[in-house]
Amino acid sequence: MRFISEQRNVMNTQIRHIVQNMPKAELHIHIEGSLEPELIFALAQRNGVQLAYPSVDALRAAYAFQDLQSFLDIYYAGASVLLKEQDFYDMTAAYLERAKADHVRHTEIFFDPQTHTSRGVPIGDVINGIHRACADSEVSATLILCFLRHLSEDDALATLEAALPYRDKFIGVGLDSSEVGHPPEKFTRVFARARELGLHLVAHAGEEGPPEYIWSALDVLHVERIDHGVRCLEDAALTRRLAAEKMALTVCPLSNIKLRVFDTMQEHNLLTLLDAGLVVTINSDDPAYFGGYLNENFLAAFDSLPLGLQHAHELARNGFAASFLPAEQKQKFLDEVDAYFSAFDVV
Repeated sequence: MRFISEQRNVMNTQIRHIVQNMPKAELHIHIEGSLEPELIFALAQRNGVQLAYPSVDALRAAYAFQDLQSFLDIYYAGASVLLKEQDFYDMTAAYLERAKADHVRHTEIFFDPQTHTSRGVPIGDVINGIHRACADSEVSATLILCFLRHLSEDDALATLEAALPYRDKFIGVGLDSSEVGHPPEKFTRVFARARELGLHLVAHAGEEGPPEYIWSALDVLHVERIDHGVRCLEDAALTRRLAAEKMALTVCPLSNIKLRVFDTMQEHNLLTLLDAGLVVTINSDDPAYFGGYLNENFLAAFDSLPLGLQHAHELARNGFAASFLPAEQKQKFLDEVDAYFSAFDVV
């Protein structure tokens, strides 16, 4: 038994190394959620913002969330230090450095302009700062403008129109913030407008909200990816449809635990989703708040669930396959994934 246990430990160490170093895409990252306490305090000092917490440690200690709303309260408070274009640049550059260290080759970054324009920050400063950092990074990075679903659709429409002078700097729109009580169909008109503009469409659905929200995101908003989507398994017909249409889910393991979608990582349904034939991707969501960037999310899942090298290969491929990259660039990254795993006899 001791020999078997030692063999298992060696295998786990090998898999951890392979997972950490494999090429990855990240498709569900809120850039404001990458704002670490240290940078929050540095920007607060630079911009003369008074924070409600006396120290970095005190702020980090407040990251004990009971649900999505308790997280959002802290999240918006942290974002209050973002006032100038350079602040958005610095925040994004810091994330991209961490992404590079995690072997992220491509990332599609969510940003919430309404969080900032409501405080008087010009939307151009938000978009230009984030985009400039992406242009300066070795990591391939594109932007998805997200609407805050607890606000009105009219506000979302006004935000989209205000962003149009910067249309060349973002590739799609999304829907985030408080899910319960704000179904996707609340935003039918703004998503129709975005579709007319040729933008990609994604939406958070089926995290805290019911499977019906996923149906609405598909049939009313006509999204191309479902962000989260873990509650789809409560509806067998929906699960079959998602698998048949190869509709990707951008799953965020550590976020799901931190926000009590699942009590423990061992209870997470990630493996069940994969076994159901769903196109699952792993992402970090709001890494500064939820305990880890992309590698930490992969490792948490692989340490807690019976996942092996074939799953690692599948998850790595899914991230790039579900991206909005041009076909030629997407294939280049998929070939890189396959070449990486061929060294471990995984094809």
